[in-house]
Amino acid sequence: MKPVAIRGAVTVENDTADEIKQASVEMVRKIVETNDINRDDIIMVFLTMTQDLTSFNASSAIRLGLEWGDVPFFTSQEPFIVGGLEKCIRVLIQVQSTKTKNDINHVYLGNAAHLRPDLKE
Repeated sequence: MKPVAIRGAVTVENDTADEIKQASVEMVRKIVETNDINRDDIIMVFLTMTQDLTSFNASSAIRLGLEWGDVPFFTSQEPFIVGGLEKCIRVLIQVQSTKTKNDINHVYLGNAAHLRPDLKE
């Protein structure tokens, strides 16, 4: 097995704790399901949130929603870019896997599907 990185992103309509929780968990759950990830193979989860999302931490949402208390998380603020996608949560999950980069399914939901049309499932 070797380390493999899986990307994803999701947007919310409103900066509310409920929307951030729901969207974050949905995105990561879909990544886990489409890539058949075993929790024990997760090395770390890195998230960014745009500066317009302040109601809830996406790491906390995933940690609580998926009961991943033993998984290392880190969240950072996405740099502000004029014209950039708003209300967006991005994730990079590093896992131990036998899959190659070409076997990985990256997940882009909501308006985030426009970020990397070449990588979305």
